[in-house]
Amino acid sequence: MASQSRLTAFFTPTAGSAAGRSTPHVFPQGQPLLSVDRLSIAYGKQQVVHNAGFSLRSGESLALIGESGSGKSTIARAVLRLLADGATARGRIRFDGQDILGLAERRFRPLRGKAIGFVPQDPGTALNPVRTIGRQALEAAALTGETDRTRQKALVLETFAEVGLDNPARVFDAYPHQLSGGMLQRVLIGLAVLPHPRLLVADEPTSALDVTIQKRILDLLSTLQQQRNISLLLITHDLAIAAERANRLVVLKDGLVQESGETASVFSAPASPYARKLHADVPALNPDRYARLRDPGFRHLASEDKRQAKIRVEGLSKTFDADGRAVRAVDDVSFSIPAGTTHALVGESGSGKTTTIRLLLGLDQPDRGTIEIAGQSVKGRSKEALREVWRHLQFVYQNPFTSLDPTWKVENLVREPLDRFSIGTATERQERVREALAHVGLAEHLLSRRPQALSGGQRQRVAIARALVLKPDVIVLDEPTSALDVSVQAEIVDVLLTLQAKLGLTYVFVSHDLALVRQLAHTVSVMHRGRIVEQGSVTEIFGAPQQAYTKALLSAIPSGAGRSAGPSLVQPRLRVAEGAQA
Repeated sequence: MASQSRLTAFFTPTAGSAAGRSTPHVFPQGQPLLSVDRLSIAYGKQQVVHNAGFSLRSGESLALIGESGSGKSTIARAVLRLLADGATARGRIRFDGQDILGLAERRFRPLRGKAIGFVPQDPGTALNPVRTIGRQALEAAALTGETDRTRQKALVLETFAEVGLDNPARVFDAYPHQLSGGMLQRVLIGLAVLPHPRLLVADEPTSALDVTIQKRILDLLSTLQQQRNISLLLITHDLAIAAERANRLVVLKDGLVQESGETASVFSAPASPYARKLHADVPALNPDRYARLRDPGFRHLASEDKRQAKIRVEGLSKTFDADGRAVRAVDDVSFSIPAGTTHALVGESGSGKTTTIRLLLGLDQPDRGTIEIAGQSVKGRSKEALREVWRHLQFVYQNPFTSLDPTWKVENLVREPLDRFSIGTATERQERVREALAHVGLAEHLLSRRPQALSGGQRQRVAIARALVLKPDVIVLDEPTSALDVSVQAEIVDVLLTLQAKLGLTYVFVSHDLALVRQLAHTVSVMHRGRIVEQGSVTEIFGAPQQAYTKALLSAIPSGAGRSAGPSLVQPRLRVAEGAQA
């Protein structure tokens, strides 16, 4: 643990501490707006938060950080009095001097939404899909005390304009499915701040968004917080975002506070082993973490005869019809990928990345252009002819929680490609499945489990094993870590690069996370509105970007240079020789 001077003066027992020997929280000078003192939460007999404590003053921002299961969202739900049925909470939560943990629901309800606002994680599920945005927004406007319907609508439109929605009237009349993810998140922030709350709880408010939209949303939250003197309780698993946006940090693991204190102190010199691990796992802060594993790919890149590229794409174009209007999703795209290297396609949602890989996989046919994999053309092949290509070209989906059949056991999931291609005897298939599992670091006892009995990281390892079992040359990875915590993401990246170095695999990596691309890829194509606006090696793209769009993507990467830390706290080394040791 850090020295007492570095922490808020609250002792929380760690795994090696005797339970119950905590001392009361000593709050910062001045009355805090929110104080959490010796908070313990259990679901039935399972305790998920242990004697947690922190305080938050008016206008201040504090981040609760940790992986899934660390207890951060449970603490946020306790503050909002939204714990699930069967949950029990002990300790004290005081808001504006009033103990709200033991407050009757009828007395707390007027605080929720009006004094304590909430921005949920997923805008796609937080709004009612069969009601217009306006009808839902008027409910928030009613919390202001304004009863006139016309004035309520005017307040909504003013707030929508304040949060950066270009056409508030159109948004008011729209249904959720008619707006982008970034627009929906702005709507949720607008609804949360409309009643002028004193405290805003934001639970992973940008985890489902592109990196540039993420920056805009976080900038918006920071601006609103400063303009309205709102206290912000930010829930995140990303230490870089927390350090960039919060005055103070509380690091949680398994419901225990591992470390807390001023952002600059915790971020620049984390004292607890877990905080140090979180710091090491953030891609933006450790761009050369996997340099040794990427060395073989850089050597391939330097020596490969481009005429023998594993993948060659030339002049690829694809147009779709959308409501009677022709939309050019991919426009004259060309790139080549040497064997044994990773090529990243990056860009915001709608840039054409997914359409490009669908064309590469033969799931859609291009209007123009050629695609060659190991010298074989993909374009125009029949489904039967594509089967032979697919044996050597496998795909790992974005979300391990939806890509695996929940009714199948791990053994069946990994073996299915072998069954479909009738490869080997039953004994040989069984051995191939065990070999694939060993490659991704999963134990054999997991073969009999179903996906719901696995963690997110284990599920994605199963998905990778399923792709490996056919012994392909090329694997296409579509945002394979975006649904995972940063620490689990680091484990998956380590698995992928270890396999590439060992087996000579070629990867096509699709992502909007440029910090992760910097760690993983050898070459990059930056896509915008269906076209490649810039491409080259990671050193060229990250060290000296030429296009304004690329510069905008790079500038959106969280650096960890936060309010308390100052702008020079972290300067990730982007100009690094390819293949250099970390």
